[in-house]
Amino acid sequence: MKITKKAILYVIAAELFVFIILPSILLGIHGIFHEIPSPAVPKIFSNKTDTPKYIRVYRHTYGVTEVIPFEDYVKGVVAGEMPSNFEIEALKAQAVAARTYSLSKIIRSGDGGNPPAHPDAPLCDDTHCQVYRSVYDLTELKGEEWMNDSWKKICKAVDSTKGQLMYYNGQLAEQALFHSSSGGHTENSEDVFASAVPYLRSVDSPYEEGATHQKETKYFSTKDFLYLVNLKYPGKKLSSPINKIGIVSKSAGGRVEDIKINNSTFKGRELRDALGLSSANFNVSMKNGTITITSNGFGHGVGMSQYGANGMAKRGSNYKQILEHYYTGVKIY
Repeated sequence: MKITKKAILYVIAAELFVFIILPSILLGIHGIFHEIPSPAVPKIFSNKTDTPKYIRVYRHTYGVTEVIPFEDYVKGVVAGEMPSNFEIEALKAQAVAARTYSLSKIIRSGDGGNPPAHPDAPLCDDTHCQVYRSVYDLTELKGEEWMNDSWKKICKAVDSTKGQLMYYNGQLAEQALFHSSSGGHTENSEDVFASAVPYLRSVDSPYEEGATHQKETKYFSTKDFLYLVNLKYPGKKLSSPINKIGIVSKSAGGRVEDIKINNSTFKGRELRDALGLSSANFNVSMKNGTITITSNGFGHGVGMSQYGANGMAKRGSNYKQILEHYYTGVKIY
């Protein structure tokens, strides 16, 4: 069979496509979803911080790092962290808090590297950073009806605050912490964490109607109580029997600072962790071998109370007023 010059050219063209062009195309597509270079660290200007277009987020659910548009990430955090039936102004407040918190972590990663838990990304998708849910995740979890209604509401809240951040004395408010409900008062940061942050002050949070974990009561036998506390803090060596238990001091926000059990003193947050309490805002009593603990609120109690924010929104406060209430002295722009 005679092979023409034209046929040879076809064969060469086919080989070029199969072995060079097609792999390059596929590699490019793979790169779009899996291996885009890390976005640049945002520039910090006087009284204003730039926001990136894209960020890297480690997805614990899938074990991969994804590159996500920053504002889309904020939408996924608002959907993951706050009930969608909350008032639109509360959702806006959550958007600004989430945007500020995540950006501060991105900036810090440029100085000291990403966290050991996710070394390829400054942020992850669970409570280690902030809960993030993608459109695909939310569709699977919530369904099409929720996406057509609640997702559009969240997108509206985020889009209406696009790029807005919280600042204190002209600097990004790096610790834009929030929690579900406070039980009536938020906490000074130093009463819960290591250091005092000027905008994380204890404030009243009176409008938390409908909040979960109000007057939540748990009962422990002294045997179970001893086991759980010693399991968490073996160095304390709490011994049986428990003859005396009482609160020594409370913080400005009403949470237990110190509690004495027999001759050992514990921090309120230590007992919260050991016993799985919803809050360190609790009272305790002991009778007939049973220890009763009643707590109010859910979370660490520092920064914005989400249910409190919703209560303020119901009473006519806008998102800036909500944020300026829970973060003392901040400005939003």
